[in-house]
Amino acid sequence: MTDIQDGGAADDDFTPAPDDDLVDRIAQMDEAEAEQRAASLRSGLEAYDLEDEDRALLDAFETGDGVAATIPPAPVLAIVGRPNVGKSTLVNRILGRREAVVEDVPGVTRDRVRYSAEWGGRPLTLVDTGGWDIDMRGMSSRIAGQAEIAVDQADAVLLVVDVTTGVTSTDEHVVRMLRRAGKPVILTANKVDDERGEIQAAELWALGLGEPHTVSAMHGRGVADLLDVVMETLPRHSEVDAAEEPGGPRRIALVGRPNVGKSSLLNHLAKEERVIVDNVAGTTRDPVDQVVELGGKPWRFVDTAGIKKRVRQASGAEYYASLRTQTALERAELALVLLEANEPLSEQDIRIVRSATEAGRALVLAFNKWDLLDEERRHWLEREIEKDLAHVEWAPRVNISAKTGRHAEKLVPAMERALEGWDMRIPTSRLNAFLGELVAANPHPVRGGKQPRILFGTQVSHRPPHIVLFTTGFLDPGYRRFILRRLRETFDFTGTPIQLGMRIREKRKRR
Repeated sequence: MTDIQDGGAADDDFTPAPDDDLVDRIAQMDEAEAEQRAASLRSGLEAYDLEDEDRALLDAFETGDGVAATIPPAPVLAIVGRPNVGKSTLVNRILGRREAVVEDVPGVTRDRVRYSAEWGGRPLTLVDTGGWDIDMRGMSSRIAGQAEIAVDQADAVLLVVDVTTGVTSTDEHVVRMLRRAGKPVILTANKVDDERGEIQAAELWALGLGEPHTVSAMHGRGVADLLDVVMETLPRHSEVDAAEEPGGPRRIALVGRPNVGKSSLLNHLAKEERVIVDNVAGTTRDPVDQVVELGGKPWRFVDTAGIKKRVRQASGAEYYASLRTQTALERAELALVLLEANEPLSEQDIRIVRSATEAGRALVLAFNKWDLLDEERRHWLEREIEKDLAHVEWAPRVNISAKTGRHAEKLVPAMERALEGWDMRIPTSRLNAFLGELVAANPHPVRGGKQPRILFGTQVSHRPPHIVLFTTGFLDPGYRRFILRRLRETFDFTGTPIQLGMRIREKRKRR
């Protein structure tokens, strides 16, 4: 099956005769007539050689979604400690995959980052935090502040200490903070690889937090026993997190170049300093998620690391941050791409937009720092959009200022409209009525003495919409782009890419 997604060069586009009444004709068509047309076309397909996969596609798309029950919140475990004691390595060991960014230098993790995990059949939420430094100035003080918030919003705390360095004044400072918080604390001695490490861990009794549980996060030693203790300490359901409503909040990935304002926007929407903001590009490294109440309903925003280079060209923490940004994008439902309105659109901007459409996410373009524009820049920005973003002209655009919050309220209608298009289901009867009217008015050009015909169309999935056409021959790319444009005009697929598949089938030979 050949797939095409809207966008790309348009030099070979099919140029049809204007047909301004198509939308009205489809809207006014009697449902019984549309159903009869579709049934007739469907029965006509039996004269062609169909494979089992074809029949599965024709029967695949069901209407209606199941209704999910309210999900009680999983207990929350905050993981805290000095820089470079192995907190993120321990998180990755518990998750069973390299999810948290790890590098052999202090201070790689900066924000508080949530991960969903499971042990013994029970779910839990891990919150990885930045290293706590006693010399808390500048960014270090904000990293420590994020860790304090994580402790306050957790059901229990895992304090990680490096046995190779022993108890430090910073460790003692963290212990005093944890005592004030009044949360259950599980003391963990990391980097215990042998019996000598076990002896060194005994010194941690001096912290007054009870028995130190010895582990090697790098090699997995003792982690299973530690998790058994963790699950005994945590409540069955979180006493600090709210339950998720049926279906859960819509998932929005904030993506864009470094320092474009993603973290500032999330902090403004959340009405708190949820993410550390600094003029240094690349401050955010791990995806940071936050449920935000907007327009009377919750949204789950994920702030991601700024994409500087192609993943294969990055290195170190930047490489893993890029991978996690891509993963966050694939797990999201909508990509909110931030672009700097006061700077020329760059190759990275265009690549990020293309990554969102290739991932099949709904798309909203937010032009940040709009308050810094003058009339000349507005003129050139419109020219740049026409030239470089023509392939996503269907995406809603919002002009905002993340710093001041100007026009941030316009994001909700834009996101709702884009997700509505992403969720769109076209009844098979309406789709084939549309195709019949379209092809009758604008048949495919004759190529090599043959004229391909569209036999039948069906939407095989949504999120994003995926439509498959059964044809008698190959449809020109320009003609397929023409079909995509008319699909958007007729059914209002605003804010979503559309995947258009083609299955070429020959008529069954008579025996």
